[in-house]
Amino acid sequence: MRRELDKARVAALMSELGRAATGAGKVYLTGGTSAVLEGWRPATVDADLKFDPEPPGIFEAIGRIKDLLELNVELASPDDFIPALPGWQERSRFIARHGEVDFYHYDFYAQALAKIERGHGRDLADAREMVRRGLVDPPELERLFEAVKPGLIRYPAVDPDVFRLKLREFLVEVRGG
Repeated sequence: MRRELDKARVAALMSELGRAATGAGKVYLTGGTSAVLEGWRPATVDADLKFDPEPPGIFEAIGRIKDLLELNVELASPDDFIPALPGWQERSRFIARHGEVDFYHYDFYAQALAKIERGHGRDLADAREMVRRGLVDPPELERLFEAVKPGLIRYPAVDPDVFRLKLREFLVEVRGG
């Protein structure tokens, strides 16, 4: 049985991934993994990762690392659910370097928008926490939604009008009325 990831286990995961990679690349942490490292959740069930560019040798090592650390790894990021936001890589915050691999938090604006679109209680709590901690500015969040709205056509599970309504409701809530 896999164990939850706390800060120490996320650090161990990054260290092992860095050690296993045979070349340079970037790993973006997202979802609960970011929440744990930023400190608003004590633990998460799995590590959500995106590789871009993919560090050589990383996929060959994931199975071994999952067993070694008794954890779940999912290859998931906001751009699996909504269009990639312009400038997401530049806004992704650096966490650490292990070996030749750089680790980042996937752009918090993209994380917040994907969570708002999903609309689950924990996702909305995470998005509110991103705003509260100053990781996401509401006017910029709204601007970035407008920037990617035309690309939603490629995401047939997402209704742009419903998404806009969810975002508006969220923004009213975090702005206090």
